[in-house]
Amino acid sequence: MQESENSIITNNNNLLNDICAQIIERSIATSTREEKMQILVKELHNSLDYYFWVGFYYPKDTDMTMGPSAGPPACASIGYDGVCGKSYKENKTVIVPDVEKFPGHIACDPNSKSEIVLPVRDSENNLFALLDVDSDSLDAFSEADASLLENLLYQLFTAKN
Repeated sequence: MQESENSIITNNNNLLNDICAQIIERSIATSTREEKMQILVKELHNSLDYYFWVGFYYPKDTDMTMGPSAGPPACASIGYDGVCGKSYKENKTVIVPDVEKFPGHIACDPNSKSEIVLPVRDSENNLFALLDVDSDSLDAFSEADASLLENLLYQLFTAKN
C-alpha cells in the first residue's frame, strides 16, 4: 500500500471515530431503539462519502424487513440470502469488497459495489437487527470500519447504561 493510501485510510478512520462519538453523544437523550437507529443511519450516511446507503434490517420468520435507513431507495424486504443472510446465519460481521463476486448477493441498487453487515444485539445479547452499509466504491470497508461500528453498536444497543 502506498503512503497516500495509508493517509486516506487513517483520515477515514479518524473521521469515522469522531462520527461514532457524536452518534453516541446525540443518542444519550433518546429513549427508544428506533430513535438511536435513525440518528445512526442519518449521521453515517451524511458524514461519510463512501457510506452510500446505511440501514437496518429486522429478522422475521421468512424474511428480513427494512428498518430506519438513509440513502437511495432499497429493498423493503429481503430473504436470508446475500450478505445480510450470511451475517445473520453466522452471527458475525461480514465485509464484502466486491458484491458482484459474492454468491447470492441481493442487488437492491446497481450502484452498490461493496458492503459491510453487522449483527445488532440488545442488552440480553439477542440479535434483533442487522446494520447494512453499502458503498458505491469497491473495497470501501476495512477491519477498522468493522471494529468502530461494532463498538458503536455495542455502546448504543448492548451495553447496559
